Amino acid sequence: MSLSWIDIVFFLMFICLVVGISLYKSRKKKETSEDYFLAGRTLFWYLIGFSLIASNISTEQFVGMAGQSAGHVGMAVASYEWIAAITLVFVAVFFLPKFLKTGIFTIPEFLEHRYNAIPRAIMAFYTVIIYVAVTIAAVLYSGGLTLHTIFGIDLTSAVWIIGIIAAFYTAYGGLKAVIWADLIQGSALIIGGIITMVLGFIAVGGVDNFLQTNADRLHMVLPASHIEIPWTALLLGIWIPNFYYWGFNQYIMQRTLGARSLKQGQMGVIFAAGLKLLIPFIVVFPGIMALQLYRDQLVTADAAYPLLIKNLIPAGLKGFMFAAIFGAIMSSLDSMLNSASTIFTMDLYKRHFKKDASPKTLILTGRIMTVVFVLIGCLIAPQLGHPRFMGIFHYIQDFQGFISPGILAAFVFGLIFKRAPASAAITALILNVPVYGILHLHAFDHIVFLNKMAITFVILILAMTVVTLLKPLREPKILPSKGGIDMKPSSSVVWLGAAVIAVTIALYIIFW
Repeated sequence: MSLSWIDIVFFLMFICLVVGISLYKSRKKKETSEDYFLAGRTLFWYLIGFSLIASNISTEQFVGMAGQSAGHVGMAVASYEWIAAITLVFVAVFFLPKFLKTGIFTIPEFLEHRYNAIPRAIMAFYTVIIYVAVTIAAVLYSGGLTLHTIFGIDLTSAVWIIGIIAAFYTAYGGLKAVIWADLIQGSALIIGGIITMVLGFIAVGGVDNFLQTNADRLHMVLPASHIEIPWTALLLGIWIPNFYYWGFNQYIMQRTLGARSLKQGQMGVIFAAGLKLLIPFIVVFPGIMALQLYRDQLVTADAAYPLLIKNLIPAGLKGFMFAAIFGAIMSSLDSMLNSASTIFTMDLYKRHFKKDASPKTLILTGRIMTVVFVLIGCLIAPQLGHPRFMGIFHYIQDFQGFISPGILAAFVFGLIFKRAPASAAITALILNVPVYGILHLHAFDHIVFLNKMAITFVILILAMTVVTLLKPLREPKILPSKGGIDMKPSSSVVWLGAAVIAVTIALYIIFW
């Protein structure tokens, strides 16, 4: 795709705007680790909501999810988005109050308050590995693939360009820099997505023609024999990665932990839930449009969205779309890098290597690890195009199954059953890897990975139940209350949450 000088100027202005504002807003001297890692706990709801969406929606969606919709999944891949909307309502109402009350820096830290230091260390170790080897590498790869497909930039070079820019302002500014960058980039990607969707509808002959031509691909509920998202996976399997991702995933929850009050945090999460309902229309629909328009040009399904942009976006808008896509990449990558460095610094380095580390040392450690993690991710990313990974979206979801059922089980079981001992959580976290690994043997190839997650989760819950019955705590574990934050809940959160759930159910009925 050729860019005019206007497109190039627009793109460069956008990058300068993002980096400039994020660094300006985070220019205040970071005297404490709370200032650097949690933005001083001063975030308002609109910043939290936009940052949640911007951190989540990246080329994982614009490349991976759109690719799934153009492949053999169709509209059903939207379940990841719409079930996430319901999940976010539960997070706002039930989980967030507990997290903010304890004053935690990281999600693994909560496990120490509920159990002891061992589950915290295990989860922190797992999380850092998955962030670096799976999510960070995947975003770098899908971002590089997008730039390669649209603009012909060498894949490896594109990966390194993306990594270096994101690492620069993330390492310097911490969470506050990430939040303000996400506000700009999140707005750009939503606007860019809407533009692409509208142009796509025009290209396929209008909404009615699109719906009629692709009627067989616009079903949310697929047969039990489907190889990716059968209806059986909607009963339990798909909820596991959703609750893990939106409730117990550091790079998502970190911005809510930086809320200035419970009310601001809850309203931010509900705002994000409302935005999630829109995402399939600007990501999944275009993927299906790309198949309808350019079926013969699709070498791989993951190239669907980039191909649509390459062929549909007129001169003058290319710079904006380039900026929107680049912003989508940056907004997820900066969040992952910031959260991975936070977990390493607070849960591993400070907790096990240097307990008396000064705030200055902690901030320096966080910055160094941000750079280290992006370097590792850049080395792994170019390898992810191999066919054995079955597309980038599948790669991310599948590999997270090695940790997500165990983490979800440890949290949910521990919150419901007050006498569950630390050994129960340790059992779930450690057992997750071999159980899910066994289900990946050739003999179980007929089971889709979401149902493998469900089976793993049930086994882990049974194991925790046995351990708890054999050796329950004598007294329930009392969670600490740090104080210092307004814990008055939002009076509107339940009603707004109910509205989000009602709309989600209606959408499922429409696209049944």
